[in-house]
Amino acid sequence: MSANCMRKLCSQRSGLVVLMVIVLVSISTATRLFLLGKSVAAGLDFTVSNLLGILLLGWFYDLANAAYFSIPIVLYLWLVPERLFRKIWHRYVLYFIYFAFTFLLIFDAVAEWFFWDEFNTRFNFIAVDYLVYTTEVVGNIYQSYPMGWIILGISLASFAILYWIRPWIEATCLNPVVFKQRTKLAALYTLFPLGAFFFVSSKLHHFSDNAYANELSGNGMYELFSAYRNNELDFDQFYQQPTGENSVAALHQLIRTPETTFIHPDQQSIERKIANPRVEQKLNVVLITVESLSADFLGKFGNTDHLTPFLDSLADHSLLFTNLYATGTRTVRGLEATSICIPPLPGQSIVRRPENENLFSLATVFNSKGYESKFIYGGYGYFDNMNYYFENNGYDVVDRSALDDSEIDYENIWGVADENLFELAIREIDRSTADQPVFAHIMTTSNHRPYTYPDGRIDIPSHTGRSGSVKYTDYAIGQFIKHAATKKWFDQTVFVILADHCASSAGKTELPVGKYHIPMLIYAPSHVEPGVMDRLMSQIDVGPTVLGLLNFSYTSKFFGYDMFKLEAGRERAFISTYQNLGYIKGKSLVILSPQKKVETFVLDDKLEPTASPIDPTLVQEAAVYYQSASHFFRNGLMK
Repeated sequence: MSANCMRKLCSQRSGLVVLMVIVLVSISTATRLFLLGKSVAAGLDFTVSNLLGILLLGWFYDLANAAYFSIPIVLYLWLVPERLFRKIWHRYVLYFIYFAFTFLLIFDAVAEWFFWDEFNTRFNFIAVDYLVYTTEVVGNIYQSYPMGWIILGISLASFAILYWIRPWIEATCLNPVVFKQRTKLAALYTLFPLGAFFFVSSKLHHFSDNAYANELSGNGMYELFSAYRNNELDFDQFYQQPTGENSVAALHQLIRTPETTFIHPDQQSIERKIANPRVEQKLNVVLITVESLSADFLGKFGNTDHLTPFLDSLADHSLLFTNLYATGTRTVRGLEATSICIPPLPGQSIVRRPENENLFSLATVFNSKGYESKFIYGGYGYFDNMNYYFENNGYDVVDRSALDDSEIDYENIWGVADENLFELAIREIDRSTADQPVFAHIMTTSNHRPYTYPDGRIDIPSHTGRSGSVKYTDYAIGQFIKHAATKKWFDQTVFVILADHCASSAGKTELPVGKYHIPMLIYAPSHVEPGVMDRLMSQIDVGPTVLGLLNFSYTSKFFGYDMFKLEAGRERAFISTYQNLGYIKGKSLVILSPQKKVETFVLDDKLEPTASPIDPTLVQEAAVYYQSASHFFRNGLMK
C-alpha cells in the first residue's frame, strides 16, 4: 500500500480501526517486554532465537487478537450515519470509546502482570475459571491488591494515551465515507477475524523448548478466549493413540495388582474385586487436603524456615510418604484424584464437567461399609462446582453456610479461617460418630492469596505472604489434632493429611516435575506404625492405599493402586496441565501434548529433565492410561 493510500485510509473512518490496532499492539508489546524482564531471572533462556520468536510470534498473535478486539468498533463505524458521524459532539463519543478500549487493554496488561506473578503463564484455563466465579475472584483481588490506586493509575495512563491520539481521531472525521464504501470495507475486514478463527491456534507459538519463551510469544487476551473455546480436549482427536487393537487388555495389565480379580475381563470395564484376607477395621477416616502445600514447605523435605513445626513433629509419629505427586495444578484436580482415583483428563477437571454424577467414588466404598461420608469446606461450595459434584457422588456436603457469624474468628473471600473450618469438622464428626463410623474429607482454604488469617496465632503477621499462610495452616491443623485427641473417637480414627497441589507449577519446562511433589502423612497412633514410604506414588493411589490399610474388601473401578500390595518396579505417577499429560515411571517422564506430540525425558536426582529417545513401551503405557480414563468417563463407564 502506497503512502498516499495509507494517508487517505487513515483520514477516513477506517483510520480509527488502524489506530485501534496500533494501540493494541503497542500495549501488548510493552506488556510482553515487562514480562520478559521478569522472566530472565526466573529461567528464560535468553537466546537470539528465543528473543526473535517472542517478538515476531508475539506481534503475530497481537494482530490476531486485534482482529477480534476491533470487531465492535468496525460494526459501529459501519452503521453510524454520516450526518451523525460528522457532528462535533460525536467526537466526544469517539473519545469515550477509545478511552474505554484503552482502559480495558491496560487493565488486561496489569491483570496479566499479577497473573504471571501467581502462575508464570499468560491467561489460561485458570483465568477462565476466575471469570466464572467473579464474586470470589473479585473479592480476592480487592483483598490482595490496592485496587483504588491501580484503577487510578490505569485511568491516568488511558487519559494520557487518549490525549496523544486525539489528533488522529479528529483527522478521521474530515473525509466523508458513503454507506456503500463502508460496507465494502467492513466486508473486507471480516476476512481477518475469520482467518484468525480458522487458521490460528494457541499451539502455533510453542516454538521453543523453554516454557517461558512460549508463554511470552502469546497474547494474554487471545489466550484467555482460546482457553474458553477449548476447555475440553478430545483425547482421541488431539493425542497420541495406543498401538494395538486391545487397549482394554493392556489397561488390565497396567492396573492389576495381586489382590484383584476382574469381573468382566473381556468387556470395556475395569470393575474388579479387591480381596483383603485380614479382618476389616471400621475406623473413622479423616482426609485433609491442604491448599497449596508443596512438599518443600516442610522441614522433613529440607525447608529451614520452620514453616510447619506441627506437621514436622507429627511426621515422626506418622507414616510419611516422601515420593507422592499431585495430578494437577488446581484444587479441583486434587479433589478429583482423591475422590474418584482417576488420571487427569485433558481440559478441565471432572469436578467441573457435566455428566459427573453417580461416579464410583471413595464415598461409594465407605457408604457400602456403613459409613457416613462428608465433604467439609470452609468456603461456599458452589465455587468450582464442589457442592454439586460431592452431593451427587455419595457425600453429604457441609460448607461455610453451616457456621453462624459468632463461630467465625476470621474470614476472607475464599472462606473462614482454617481453625474455624476444623472446629466445624469436629462438630460434624462428633455428630456422625455417635451412630456410625465416618469418612470426612476436609478441604482447607487459608493458604491462598490474599494470605490472611487471624492475628496472634503465629509469629508471622497476616497478609505478608504465603509463608505466613503455610505456618498458620500448620498451626490450625495442630489445634485440630490436639482437639480431636480429647474425643472418644480419636483412637478409632485414621488421619490422612496431604496437599491438593503445589503452591507453584511454573518452571523451565511445560511439566516441571518438582513442582508437583506433595507430602502426605497417615497418622493413627493406635493402628498405623510410624515410618517412611518412599515409593513413587500418584495422588490417585491415596484412596486405594487408605482402603488397603483398613483391610477392606470391595468392588473397585479406581485406576489407583494400593501401594502396599503393588509389586516393586510398577510404581508410576501422573502430572498434568490442562493440555500436557505427564507420566512418570522410574527416572523417565513421558509428556503427551495436543497435535499428537510425544516427548520423553530422563530425570536427574533433582528431577530436572533431559530429553531422551522415545521409549515406545512407556509411551504406550501413558497413552493407554490417559485414553482409557477419557473413554471411560465420556461413555459413563465410571458410574
